[in-house]
This record gives sequence, structure tokens and C-alpha cells, in this order.
Amino acid sequence: MPGKQQKRRSNVTKRRVAQPGRLAAREKARRSKTQTKKQANDAALREHLLYLLGGGGAHVSFDQVVSDFPPELRGVKPAGLPFTAWRLLEHMRIAQWDILEFSRSAKHVSPEFPKGYWPESDAPPDGAAWDRSVLAFQADLNAMKRLIRKPSTDLSARIPHGTGQTILREALLIADHNAYHLGQLVLLRRLMGVWQGA
Repeated sequence: MPGKQQKRRSNVTKRRVAQPGRLAAREKARRSKTQTKKQANDAALREHLLYLLGGGGAHVSFDQVVSDFPPELRGVKPAGLPFTAWRLLEHMRIAQWDILEFSRSAKHVSPEFPKGYWPESDAPPDGAAWDRSVLAFQADLNAMKRLIRKPSTDLSARIPHGTGQTILREALLIADHNAYHLGQLVLLRRLMGVWQGA
């Protein structure tokens, strides 16, 4: 009997000694699982943002709207509308550039609001101005996408030089602003009879 009791006490002691190690292993596994889930959620959020910025889902894409826009109609203001295609395009370019630069540089100075966010004329100043604006818009949009893809970009961290903004908020702002004015461009094209989309 004494031998059996001593053996039982020995087994209990071993379990007590081993238990902290098992608990540590379980905690490590739990933390690893949580971290994996966070990484998966972060990757999914980035993909959703990229999809949205590219005109995915119910949104029309930028390229769909501005491609093959008749040069002779870029400065035309249809009856009842306060804007031309050129004014909308340049406004979108300037606003997107401003949001992008604010997102990545503390030295950026925004244009005067609202005057600085719109072009001075209803029509492009020269024959190449439209194409320059389109290319600049596309370049800035791609730059924002690269910022979102960058693993070191913390989407939910406050921008140090901001007043509470985050990269996530700025990306959504670009998507919302672009979608709004692309809708206006579609309306303009419909009124002028040069829209073939649904």
C-alpha cells in the first residue's frame, strides 16, 4: 500500500509539473489561430477595397466611362446640367490626387477649397489635355492600390499628420467620390446620346 500511495503521489506531481507546459502550448496555439484569422481578415479587406476602387460590383469603371468620349463633346454643357465632361474629369483627378498625397505625405498641401478642385474652363485647354488628365487619374488610382496592397500599410491606424483619418477611410472616400462623379458622367453621356452601356 505505501508503495502504491507513493506512486500515485509521484504521478500527481508529474502532472502538476507538466500542466504549465501544456497550458503554455495551448495558449500559443490559440494566439497563433487568432493571428492567422486576423491576417485572413486583413487580406480580405484589402481585396475588397481593391475590387471597389476598380469599379467592381454595381459600379461602372472609370475606363468604361471615359474611353472613346467624343472630343467635340468634352466641353459641352447639356441643358439643365451645371458641368461638362472636362470639368468632371479634372475634378475627379484633382480630388483623387489630393486624397492620395494626403494619405502618404505630411508635406502635402491641399488646394484651396472649393476653387482649387475644379478646372478653370469648361473645355480642355488643348487637344492633349484630356488624355493627360486620364493618364494622371489612372496613375494616382494605381498608386492608391499599391498603398493598400503594401503589407506594412496599417489600414486602420490613424494617419499621423491627419485629424483622425485612416488609409481605410481615404480609400473609401476615393471610391465613393469617383462613383458619384462617374454616375454624373454617365448621365451626361446619355443626354448627349453617346452612352452605349446599360
